[in-house]
Amino acid sequence: MTTILSTVPIDLGERSYSIAIGSQLLGNPATFAALPNATSAFVVSNTSVAPVYAQSLIGALQERYPRVHLITLPDGEAFKTWEVLNQIFDALLTNGADRKAVLFALGGGVVGDMTGFAAACFMRGIAFVQVPTTLLAQVDSSVGGKTGINHPLGKNMVGAFYQPELVVCDLDTIKTLPQRELSAGLAEIIKYGPIADLQFLEWIESHLDNLLAREVAALAHAVERSCQIKAMVVGQDERESGLRAILNFGHTFGHAIEAGMGYGKWLHGEAVGCGMVMAAHLSQRLGLVEMAFVKRLTALVRRAKLPVIGPVLDPKDNAGRYLELMRLDKKSEAGEIRFVLIDGPGTAIMRSASDVLVREVIDTCCTDLL
Repeated sequence: MTTILSTVPIDLGERSYSIAIGSQLLGNPATFAALPNATSAFVVSNTSVAPVYAQSLIGALQERYPRVHLITLPDGEAFKTWEVLNQIFDALLTNGADRKAVLFALGGGVVGDMTGFAAACFMRGIAFVQVPTTLLAQVDSSVGGKTGINHPLGKNMVGAFYQPELVVCDLDTIKTLPQRELSAGLAEIIKYGPIADLQFLEWIESHLDNLLAREVAALAHAVERSCQIKAMVVGQDERESGLRAILNFGHTFGHAIEAGMGYGKWLHGEAVGCGMVMAAHLSQRLGLVEMAFVKRLTALVRRAKLPVIGPVLDPKDNAGRYLELMRLDKKSEAGEIRFVLIDGPGTAIMRSASDVLVREVIDTCCTDLL
């Protein structure tokens, strides 16, 4: 039985939309009844997700759209490239897509980012819908309109802000996630506590075992609260000119890990989990938070089955390599790295730090902790 457990609105004026959270939503035509009319729909998925969920979604869409096409991309962060993006454009053009075509992103964050970017670019903008099938995508990447692809020198360096028409979070898809992907999603859920809601952090600590066991009630609350926090931030700062940057807690270090290791070696959530530990240590060294909170956050990240010790990216000058990569981060200004740091539990700020201090943190966090 289809059940919408909650709906979270994203208030952006004429670009407003809703996030539907529930079970058995993906295959129900009613889920998509309010979308714009179109002659064709294109489901963009990948080789891992399409065999499991594509036919269910296509069946639901065929009741509304005369033509529904499936575009299957290779799976993985390593394929978030211009070449693979062009596969979407090739399929759209080959099948006669027009300005009224609708794209459906069925998959995780890579599929969602690439589909959204394709929608932003094709004929200067067509409608798209996010149907995230990973926990990480449901609580983070599918919400807020960030789209894009990676460049060899930096993650998500080429992209656009482009909002979807709807986000559909079907919690049943979490049942089929590999353990690593589940933990990767938990990293983005954990993130919201230190930056915005200490009570939510306490709830995560007490319900982490329920989340790891994939209990629907716990997942529903975690997804809903995560989306509420992100909706609040995005509603105030859609294009990340200020407040929205706090959502990147752990990401400056994390993106360096992903780029330095090679995209796909560590999952995005794994790199963010470890990056949060690093950012917490930097916050402590700047006198913003007590070591007790650093230990508390580290313990929670570890309990979520995420790495807490950073990888060595360069045996000769590991910290130097991290700094080199972090200077390519989108938040850097005039070569100065800007970090999202914890300004006391439950609040976050953007700050820079000296290379000397950052090196100390990296040296500490890439060896044995605590």
